[in-house]
Amino acid sequence: MTQLDTRTAFDAYEAVRHRLPAARTGSAPPVHAGSLADIADRFDVFLLDAFGVLNIGETAIPGVVERVADLRAMGKRVLVVSNAAGLPHAVLMAKYARLGYDFTPDDVVTSRRTLLAALADAPRRQWGLMATRSAGLADLENLNLTYLEEDPAVYDVVEGFLMVGAAEWGEARQSLLEDALRKRPRPVWVANPDIVAPRETGFSTEPGHFAHRLADRTGVAPAFFGKPFGNIFDLAFARLDGNVARERVLMVGDSLHTDILGAQAAGIASALIAGYGFFAGHDAAAPIATSGIVPDFILERP
Repeated sequence: MTQLDTRTAFDAYEAVRHRLPAARTGSAPPVHAGSLADIADRFDVFLLDAFGVLNIGETAIPGVVERVADLRAMGKRVLVVSNAAGLPHAVLMAKYARLGYDFTPDDVVTSRRTLLAALADAPRRQWGLMATRSAGLADLENLNLTYLEEDPAVYDVVEGFLMVGAAEWGEARQSLLEDALRKRPRPVWVANPDIVAPRETGFSTEPGHFAHRLADRTGVAPAFFGKPFGNIFDLAFARLDGNVARERVLMVGDSLHTDILGAQAAGIASALIAGYGFFAGHDAAAPIATSGIVPDFILERP
């Protein structure tokens, strides 16, 4: 599969705008600042994306461990709000600890947890699972799951599909899934709406890429859990003191179509990190103008 670059990834997000929340209209031009330190006094709560804000792949972004500590020392609440669905929560927490972060499990709100919250209230089904076997099934043990691999019979008999991790997914499995949905439409729940994620050597292709493609080809409308959709922000706000005013909450991320659009849908302020992640090495001004997704702030670094 051809790896997407910044331009083609942006175009891919623009092509699926009809499935995403609407952008806020009438936005003022973004305020430019160097880092979160320059605007910290304006907010009480900081919701940080992971990829492109805390880390790039398996590497912490320099200075962000200290930035989180500084914000907490000022009395700020800092949560991670991430479309990280492929890893069990305990494994994700171990990764952040390895990178130098000391978040508690309740400080980290993921699209995986958002999906699980929805599944807890849904009828029990036999689900076909897009996921990486080596990641294991921690957090998912109570679900009726069968891995989606090369056996067409599995795609035919399951009652719905969970798209959690795409590291082992490819064209053959995608074709089996699309064929099965054409023959018998069933629910498709997507635990990671991202089309791409920034890594050390470029972008990885994420479940959202495959979910939007099957929607285009089969007419089945997936249910998405995670940014930019409101369900993950509802879960984040459940972690906060109910007296926190939304105008005192800032979403910090590197993606217009997930972080910034999600913040607008949730009614909170947003800051785009321009120097790392999605737009690293690129000017974000033209994509902002083209998309009409205007962040409140543009920061060079977290």
